[in-house]
Amino acid sequence: MDYLKKLEVKFNQIAEALKEELASLRTSRPSPKLVENIKVEYLGQIMIVKQLGSIAIEPPRDLVISVWDKNALPAVTKAIESENLGLGVSPQGNVIRVKTPELTEERRRELEKLVRAATENARIKMRVERDAVNKLVNAEVDKDAKFRSKEQLQKLVDKFNETIEKALEDKLRDING
Repeated sequence: MDYLKKLEVKFNQIAEALKEELASLRTSRPSPKLVENIKVEYLGQIMIVKQLGSIAIEPPRDLVISVWDKNALPAVTKAIESENLGLGVSPQGNVIRVKTPELTEERRRELEKLVRAATENARIKMRVERDAVNKLVNAEVDKDAKFRSKEQLQKLVDKFNETIEKALEDKLRDING
């Protein structure tokens, strides 16, 4: 039974990793996740954007980065531009305005494929973990315990699949506006 608890933790880790990956993909709405983890070389150190300023969303498609040290502005601007994310980056006083352009139909299809591939990879990881636990369940001698374990395993798999499916649907809804 202990292995079922460990499996649930692994499933949650896989689901969280998928959600992080999906959040980093640009959709028609801006998200701080697009830029917050971009590496910036500043004062001889490698930092990330969210360590150098605050990131706000300004509807409909802008991000505004308020850097805490005005001297960091050029470094942050350069780092975002060098990522080639297709974002319009323009420094304005103490802030950097990041414009996310409208998605083209072609780009929507590409994003949809990426989202579906990421989701399928998460499902594959889940199946590998499930199969390993399934061997342990089948090795149980007590038939009642084996039956209960298989039932709990199936509930975990169903719950994980619902989580993954919801993440997929939410991201596709974001992409298609």
